[in-house]
Amino acid sequence: MDLTSIELTGAVITAVTRNNDEIVVCFDPAYLIKSMTGSEERTKWRQNVKLVFSAAEMEMPEDLVFPVTCAGGDVGENIYTYRDMIPVPLESRGSAHCDLTLQDAEQHIRISAGGIKLVQEGTAKYIEHIR
Repeated sequence: MDLTSIELTGAVITAVTRNNDEIVVCFDPAYLIKSMTGSEERTKWRQNVKLVFSAAEMEMPEDLVFPVTCAGGDVGENIYTYRDMIPVPLESRGSAHCDLTLQDAEQHIRISAGGIKLVQEGTAKYIEHIR
């Protein structure tokens, strides 16, 4: 089985926007880790992605200046919580949340929502093999 996930640690958050009850977290870039069945090696890619929360509420420092680097955190949907990563693809209705820790600060971006969707922009660009 081929698996792809986004590594939260080191991802750059360029914006967090709100449009009514929808909150969008923009990562530029996000780092994707791809692994293939039968291979011991993995590959690293970069791609811009948006994490879209519907029916959402947010807690974020008012004085936050973008871009910021993510130091890790949790992203959850229904009964699953993903630590320091986001599975690709991701789209779910029901309880969703995130708690992203920001690098070089004890600040967090916290969102609780009624749905979550990961939107990939453009084509992923290869970076390197990970042995």
